[in-house]
Amino acid sequence: MTDLTIISTGNAGLDTVLKGGIPANRLYLLEGAPGSGKTTLALQFLREGVARGERVLYITLSETREELRVVAASHGWELDGFDVFELESTEGIFGDGREQSILHPWEMELGETIRLIQDEVERVKPARVVFDSLSEMRLLAQDPLRYRRQVLALKQFFAGRESTVILVDDMTGASDTRDAHLHSLCHGVITLERLTLDFGAARRRMQVQKLRGVDFTAGFHDLVIRKGGVDIFPRLIASDHHTSFVGDPVPSGIGELDDLLAGGPLRGTSTLLTGPAGSGKTTIALQYLHAACERGEPCTIFEFDERVGTLMARAKAFGLDIVSHVEEGRLTIQQNDPAEISPGEFAARVRYEVEQRGVRMIVIDSLNGYMAAMPQEQQLLLQMHELLSYLNQQGVVTFLINPQSGLVGTMATNLNISYVADAVVLLRFFEVQGRIRKAISVLKNRGGSHEDAIREFRIDGRGLRVGDPLEHFRGVLTGTPEYLGSAGPLMDERASGG
Repeated sequence: MTDLTIISTGNAGLDTVLKGGIPANRLYLLEGAPGSGKTTLALQFLREGVARGERVLYITLSETREELRVVAASHGWELDGFDVFELESTEGIFGDGREQSILHPWEMELGETIRLIQDEVERVKPARVVFDSLSEMRLLAQDPLRYRRQVLALKQFFAGRESTVILVDDMTGASDTRDAHLHSLCHGVITLERLTLDFGAARRRMQVQKLRGVDFTAGFHDLVIRKGGVDIFPRLIASDHHTSFVGDPVPSGIGELDDLLAGGPLRGTSTLLTGPAGSGKTTIALQYLHAACERGEPCTIFEFDERVGTLMARAKAFGLDIVSHVEEGRLTIQQNDPAEISPGEFAARVRYEVEQRGVRMIVIDSLNGYMAAMPQEQQLLLQMHELLSYLNQQGVVTFLINPQSGLVGTMATNLNISYVADAVVLLRFFEVQGRIRKAISVLKNRGGSHEDAIREFRIDGRGLRVGDPLEHFRGVLTGTPEYLGSAGPLMDERASGG
């Protein structure tokens, strides 16, 4: 058996899923519900052929040439270099009474349709063919057995020609039995799906059902349709990505804060900052980011909750000048709308920052916002685990911000992410002499030792401070402990100026 010639599909993401492309001169099925992106993906396949100087043919039973041109124009494309074969039916339906239509589901017309298609293929001799769509062939055949025979005849017709053929099927009127037969006839099957969520934009995803002779990446892969075509985001597999790095501690510039984690979080680890709203989680992450930018390391914040302008204003109020780092390109702040972005697209953005910009530190603020992008929590945890494993293998320091519900009393989280993170830093309020103060402690650190003490910390106009260890608490596990010790270890007010 000779080696298969692999050709590009014209879509970079799909080629990655297929680990290079598809074997040439075979018959493939591209199936999916209306609106899932089949026509756009098929046009990309043919455009790749035109770019390579090949003859390409688009056979359309369902759309007119003008409708096809409109779809192409929406992506900024022309149909130059395309042979488009459009089966006309208007004369027979609206014309002079002579029954010339080949689109009526009468006994003679399916065979005539197939003959016309074969004649056009013989004339053009295309290297790439798109047949759109099989639903019309089902309509013409009426009988499932006759339909399958015609599809088999098409396959046998193309078998003796140097043509790579994609059959498009919107699955209208298809039963599971017919689909199974169709799948068995084709060399490969690609399925597109369109999911309508309760809120936000529709989600699209794809999977390769089968592809003979190719070791493709199985499972679902998120996709979006944008001006310029279909963007497919291959599912992230962390084990495929590993770089060598030194797992040294990353300092924040505040010695007392670094002491909590025995010098700071290690490279290639993730740290979860958790606590109630207003306790200082984002500020601590900004402190580490600012120190990294001062060292010249590229960093990125993926912001789900807070506006970028508000984040910059808050950092400036605490004495952290992140604006200059943004202007000089060391720090990128990406505003993400959880109602519009899929987890696959988010993972692709993270990979771009790491692999193209060389980012050394990433902050995700917050996990609640990221969770809104996922309808099922279990899938979220699996995807987050894979993403963190990828970042760890790349030597990136990751900070995850996870707000807890409840300002006082027992605090709970709606996302059990703590087991995924390498280190967990807990922030909380505590009460002393009728005043509310903030406390910080480290619950775990897989990367090494950590303090088990509870320390006070404060944030003012001159930045963040961490105080001495505090003892003599009551109700530590309730979420709002009360301090009963002396006032000696407690921090005093500090002027914001100077």
